[in-house]
Amino acid sequence: MSEQQSSSSKQPVRHGPYPEITVPAVLTGYGIGAVINVSIGYLSLMLGFSIEGSELAAILGFLVLRGILGRHSIIENNINQTLASAVNGAASGMMFSLPAIFILGYQDHLSIPLTVLGCIAGGVMGIAFIIPLRKQMIDFNRLAFPGGIATATILKSPGAGMYKAKLLLGAAVVSGAVHFLSKSTGVEDVNLGAILGMPDYMNGIWYVSLMTIGVAFLSGRGGIYFIVGGFVCYWFLAPLLSDIGLMPTAGELEGAGIAGWLRSNLFRPTGIGMLVGGALTGIVLALPLVVSAIRSMQDAAKSKANLSRDEMPIQMLYMAVLAAFVVLAVIAVTSTEEMGIGRGALMAALGTLWIWVAGVVLSECIGRTNWSPLSGMTLIGITILIFVASGMSNQATIVSSIVVGAAMCVAMSQATDLMLDLKCGYLVGGVPRKQQIAQFLGTWLGPILTISVILILHKAYTMGSDSLPAPQASALAGVIDGILGGDVPMHQYLSGAGMGSLLSLSGIGGLGVLVGLGFYLPFNIVLTYSIGTLLWFVVHYTKGSRWSDDIGVPVAAGLIVGEALVGVVYAMIVVFSA
Repeated sequence: MSEQQSSSSKQPVRHGPYPEITVPAVLTGYGIGAVINVSIGYLSLMLGFSIEGSELAAILGFLVLRGILGRHSIIENNINQTLASAVNGAASGMMFSLPAIFILGYQDHLSIPLTVLGCIAGGVMGIAFIIPLRKQMIDFNRLAFPGGIATATILKSPGAGMYKAKLLLGAAVVSGAVHFLSKSTGVEDVNLGAILGMPDYMNGIWYVSLMTIGVAFLSGRGGIYFIVGGFVCYWFLAPLLSDIGLMPTAGELEGAGIAGWLRSNLFRPTGIGMLVGGALTGIVLALPLVVSAIRSMQDAAKSKANLSRDEMPIQMLYMAVLAAFVVLAVIAVTSTEEMGIGRGALMAALGTLWIWVAGVVLSECIGRTNWSPLSGMTLIGITILIFVASGMSNQATIVSSIVVGAAMCVAMSQATDLMLDLKCGYLVGGVPRKQQIAQFLGTWLGPILTISVILILHKAYTMGSDSLPAPQASALAGVIDGILGGDVPMHQYLSGAGMGSLLSLSGIGGLGVLVGLGFYLPFNIVLTYSIGTLLWFVVHYTKGSRWSDDIGVPVAAGLIVGEALVGVVYAMIVVFSA
């Protein structure tokens, strides 16, 4: 026998299927999902948008499953990333909606247990609605789902995955240390504008935040649109207003700085209007995808009786939808005595219908363009619920509408996340039914973690403040104020909505929302964000896209995780030591 034959005969021979949905995969998914949920939830409140968690979960999965536990199954890591991203699915869904309750000052009417239960029910409903469309969207229509392809590429490169995990972990340690020093010393901003002799209205203050740089790097070329909004405000409009003599007098400032006055009275409300107008126009532009989604539903309905053995039983999905509907109805009816059973059931029915339609449309958008108008769908859904409760403008009813709307948002987020993960599973040979089970297993933890983060951060920093802007929720609070006839700068909202709509009509996905965020957010965040965008361009065009993906992406993700976790822990210290 030759040496080569002897060596090969000693190698272990695997019999049967590779490990897939296992206890280590599930427990790892919960742990990684918790980290990602807290990180991306914090990010959503600070910057007003979120990032996809599947790639991050896959990279960290290699660190735990392969590096620590010595497990080598790619499809087992696929279950980990599916469950972890399901835990994360509640982050953006709840962060885009529930903070509006705190911004409006209605939190005394918020029931935390019912809110958590409602968001879990919404997540279950979103998953149940989207599962029957898997075969149509992925097997037959062959939608791209670029995020799923990217995650599958990571899973197929185990050696590279371990290297990326180490880079991510190292960057997280650095980012966390920098943020802790920033918080503990009180040096959270650097006023380079004053050093350079810039006028105060140009607001040359830079935010000390490696997380912001990391987010900008991950956003790549698209981040430039966000930067444009901020620079237009302070480095174009502000000097223009100064030159033509339209700056406020010292008496009008009432002790506030000129940059702060401009943001509070001009740029921030205009930015909120742009967020709303851009998001709603994005929905209108998605109408061709709506038609395609309806066709997918029709085609799936024709073959639903023959769901393959790889799918969960359709009867179980019907039961999940019914149970979730009952929970939403109970939340609506018990919110206030004025609601009544009939109107509460109507609110739950409309919420269920919107989850079904919006979840399919958003999945179609993600599948074709990798862009999701989630905030616009949430805004429309909650507005519909508020009009259902018209005539009952008490705070409890508004809170109920937002809570049911948050459940809808979580459902839409879970639906799109599952389809993206199923695309990844399709490419690496995972069993759809097992991924669907993993997605269901992850739905309960996310809402508990997210509401905890919201409560802690609000108590430490206050929702809607410069320390915690919560842009998407602030836009929702502004819309609610307008519906209720509150004292809001409606002319600025409307002009901003017009500009946001026009920008979205440009054909660049989410342009109105991105520029609107630049108007809304404090300029110190925009300035720091511009560093990350500049780094992406330098790296991409000097080192190439491969280096950017293999080195830049995991480092940028680590910068986000490290700062976010330290930020939440620091807020907990502030709250519990008070």
